[in-house]
Amino acid sequence: MKEIVRYTFIDLLRGWAIILMIEPHVFNTFLLPDLKQTGWFSVVSFINGLIAPAFLFVSGFVFEISSGSKLDDMRKFKLPFWKKLWRIISIILIGYALHLPFKSLSKIINKSTPEQLQSFFAVDVLQCIGVGLLVLFILRLIFRSDKIYHYILIGLTIIVAAISPIFWKTEFTDYLHPVFANYFNRLNGSLFPVFPWINFILSGAIFSKYFLDAASNDKEEKFIKATTFTGIEMLLSGHFFYSGLFPGSLTSILPNPVFFIERLGYVLFFTALCWYYAKWRNTIQSFVLDASRESLLIYWLHLL
Repeated sequence: MKEIVRYTFIDLLRGWAIILMIEPHVFNTFLLPDLKQTGWFSVVSFINGLIAPAFLFVSGFVFEISSGSKLDDMRKFKLPFWKKLWRIISIILIGYALHLPFKSLSKIINKSTPEQLQSFFAVDVLQCIGVGLLVLFILRLIFRSDKIYHYILIGLTIIVAAISPIFWKTEFTDYLHPVFANYFNRLNGSLFPVFPWINFILSGAIFSKYFLDAASNDKEEKFIKATTFTGIEMLLSGHFFYSGLFPGSLTSILPNPVFFIERLGYVLFFTALCWYYAKWRNTIQSFVLDASRESLLIYWLHLL
């Protein structure tokens, strides 16, 4: 039963995220405009803003879990290497395919308007996940030492948080084609540029390392308790930062490193809640788990 607790909680987190992802479309379609101006709707909008961080976090966690036992074969470019690489590339391609202006390549080239091309080149959550996993994949192949690999992930997370505000002020289309430039910021329509959103993927990978270490030493519950309190401290710190006590010159920085800290705090807190729920119920089959296992299909359907 212990194995169920260890891995079901991540499926529960992803399952709830995919279910909540559908909610904004329902609200935006059927909710009266006047109700959207009320205070409670801002709370709903904030909760909706936690869905993508949860997805990205889970992606990093699952990558680490699924790659651990196949590293030797992947470093020798055997079948697991090509399967993993194709899976990552497929995620990126699906992300672009969902925003194709036409089904015909000739029409895309000859008839697409500038607005349609801008939408097509924009980076959505699937492209962000794909590129984030590709970064993890390459680093995992290069660095054989687990310690060095995870130190690099921590360092990379800090660097991304630090340079993202600079990147968001830079018009990269002056130097790169939009298909590449859009990965750096949201100036041209990207919803989830790699900077800073990749940090949630890196955090998921880092979290998996410490979680598995704790689990192998029979300290899993102690680790989850620490995760709970750490998450609460991070999210409260974020709310305190945006409470109005700090000058606008700090809070107006975009993307703000505190934005990442606050939302990661919520993700860690909800991850811990899912762990406690999985331990309490020993859930094997449920609607939420089914949604988690078909998350890519549900994501595609909700865009139709």
